[in-house]
Amino acid sequence: MTKRRQTKQVRVGDVLIGGDAPISIQSMVKADAHNVAACVQQILELEEAGCDLVRLGFLDLESVRNISAIKKQIHIPLIADIHFDYRFALEALDQGFDKLRLNPGNIGGRDKVAAVVAKAKERQVPIRIGVNAGSLQKDLLKKYGGVTAQALVKSAAQHIKILEDLDYDQIVVSLKSSDVALMTAAYRLFAQKFNYPLHLGVTEAGGPLSSTVKSSIGIGSLLLDGIGDTLRVSLTGDNIQEIKIGREILKHLHLRAEPILISCPTCSRTQWDLIPTARRVEEYLQKIKRPLTVAVMGCAVNGPGEAAAADIGIAGGNGMGIIFVHGQVVATVPQAQLYDELIKRIEALPNN
Repeated sequence: MTKRRQTKQVRVGDVLIGGDAPISIQSMVKADAHNVAACVQQILELEEAGCDLVRLGFLDLESVRNISAIKKQIHIPLIADIHFDYRFALEALDQGFDKLRLNPGNIGGRDKVAAVVAKAKERQVPIRIGVNAGSLQKDLLKKYGGVTAQALVKSAAQHIKILEDLDYDQIVVSLKSSDVALMTAAYRLFAQKFNYPLHLGVTEAGGPLSSTVKSSIGIGSLLLDGIGDTLRVSLTGDNIQEIKIGREILKHLHLRAEPILISCPTCSRTQWDLIPTARRVEEYLQKIKRPLTVAVMGCAVNGPGEAAAADIGIAGGNGMGIIFVHGQVVATVPQAQLYDELIKRIEALPNN
């Protein structure tokens, strides 16, 4: 992995983004912002799943004014998603939002942008400039012959200049597209030109399968290049899955110290019903917040050798199974007791 790109650091509530801060995971509330109870419930569920920051969009000023009531009941920073109307941004700041996501070029004239920036400075609230391939300025589409990485970066640069001219640099930037190749090219080009922290994401990535693949390729390849300070997996469906996918991406790049499951794909040598056990182990590991590698393997012949890197693991056979630690067999138990014995030994490990 390339050494992580050093960027300017900003503070969003009690979460740091950029610099040497851990890469954070974000999501977006999918409940109606008018419904305080539904929003709070969803955010608390996201917190439990490991979400670090959450964003909320609005249809009107009435829903913006609900935010103070929501913030009193949650524990992670709240980001306001603002489009076109600067009044929403001003009200969001009054309501106590921790960050704004807006493009200063499309919320009104300079005086309106200046009013938002002045209040953001006063409240020490950063702004994410969110450039999307689907909403590029018409002049840039004409100049660059359509949506290109250069056009996305130019759009971001124009929005950045508006804020910098107002002596404001508490900025995070995203350059999203539903096209993985375009998105990654834009982020790489931006990283060569600016040192603002980057929010990574493949927008409108689709359902669980498509989103998992596209986000893993797009976000993962950038992180491998040392690019990225915070991320959001965009998924048409349950946003708890967004957090799970984001965590999986980070931990398999060794950017989060969380449990990793090694499991056999099974073959004709497998003599036990491995797949349900592997799923149970994977669900159990979601509850653990420390580094641990656990293996669930198909046969006692190859299992301990192929999974020798695991801290602990099991391998099944015909009626009996084995427990192994760092490739060394430590116990033989009846097949039906393999899962329970594995969990008991995991919970007995130091620092669990």
